[in-house]
Amino acid sequence: MSVPNGFVAQVERSFDRAAAHLEHDPALLSQIRTCNSVYHVSFPMRRDDGSIEVVHAWRAEHSQHRSPTKGGIRYSMAVNEDEVVALASLMTYKCAMVDVPFGGAKGGIRIARHAYSEQELERITRRYAFELVRKSFLGPGVDVPAPDYGTGSREMAWIADTYMQLNQGDLNGIACVTGKPVSQGGIHGRTEATGRGVFFGIREACAVGEDMKAIGLPVGLAGKRVVVQGLGNVGYHAAKYLQEGGAVLVGLAEYEGAIYDAGGLDLEQVVAHRAETGTILGFPGATDVPETAKALELECDVLVPAALERQLTDENAGRVAAKIVAEAANGPTTAEADEILRRRGIMVIPDMYLNAGGVTVSYFEWIKNISHIRFGRMQRRFDAGSHARLLHAMEGLTGKEFAEGEVGRLARGASELDLVDSGLEETMVVSYREVRETWRRRDGDVDLRTAAMMVAIDKIAAAYEELGIFP
Repeated sequence: MSVPNGFVAQVERSFDRAAAHLEHDPALLSQIRTCNSVYHVSFPMRRDDGSIEVVHAWRAEHSQHRSPTKGGIRYSMAVNEDEVVALASLMTYKCAMVDVPFGGAKGGIRIARHAYSEQELERITRRYAFELVRKSFLGPGVDVPAPDYGTGSREMAWIADTYMQLNQGDLNGIACVTGKPVSQGGIHGRTEATGRGVFFGIREACAVGEDMKAIGLPVGLAGKRVVVQGLGNVGYHAAKYLQEGGAVLVGLAEYEGAIYDAGGLDLEQVVAHRAETGTILGFPGATDVPETAKALELECDVLVPAALERQLTDENAGRVAAKIVAEAANGPTTAEADEILRRRGIMVIPDMYLNAGGVTVSYFEWIKNISHIRFGRMQRRFDAGSHARLLHAMEGLTGKEFAEGEVGRLARGASELDLVDSGLEETMVVSYREVRETWRRRDGDVDLRTAAMMVAIDKIAAAYEELGIFP
């Protein structure tokens, strides 16, 4: 049961708004909307000083219409059942919308990770993995976690190792989790995948002349002023690729405050400044904004909330100055704020589409693990040789030779990273066009978020019908 005005209730309101435009059986819609299972576990953990602490953790599997289920694990004092169930449901819709064949899941441990030593974090992570295995909430064909807020490749490696110790002989055991170090079965491009996907999604939205004209912006990414809230993995990479793509990074926000420079900030210099001083504040040439939430109201064309959920609310949505809100975080906009932004004519690129890059590349990693071969290994040399022969044939036909080293550069076969990046770009481009088509077909009756949810519901309903559960 969802908490009134809680995160689950917010997601369910989005679902209900989309479902009202569709003609599926109410019983089927109810099944799609409902979280299938939630596991809440508490376990004792001995601290380095010898004291005992009870740790609380959750794992929610929202839907098994596709197997395995998929979703990150976060470490945060804000973790609770409402949050985990809401995020699991968003994963279900996200995977369906971008045609990644997983059901949705999410996990979390209620800890402040900075308060624990590396040894304590390892003990907590391994015990959590053990509890998940014991209740069949972890496995390459059952439920496959990934990094989220407060976790990374190190924690995923601990989980994979624990699973394989408990399931010796499982040939696909390494596929029980994604986001692992490349040396331990991970995939090139996973670290930057979500931020890279955010870039592709914003770029695609900004390429549509009709839509940009409607909100008073020129076509294309070049020159657009961007503010990014959050300099974690997602925010940093989103800012990096947006800047490289021609956007002007005018504002950055972290928990200690925000900085603004209408002339543009150099991301790497800001990161270096923070590493040296411990804060982004005081960056040379920039204006300090001590209250970090005020970054959401800074003058810009594109606002990228890339921190935690519920950052844009009915209290501050009326002061958002951006023409585009690009949701890199999960659930950064409440339902009330969403309605205010819609009434103001601000384009909201929804989280369930925009941050799908992470799960997309996690899917590639999972495929790599269960196929037991690195992408590009079979064809890279063959492709390079084939391309070189074509280039040499062109030299023979034209009587002109390429510059020294140019044939080798042009003929290079695709690496794993090249293939991952290409697959991610294809996914984000095709998915946006599908969502936009649904949006425009409704002739302004729905927004992009509702259109994205409609696409997801249709695909999940089709999966249930294929299973024969609702003949």
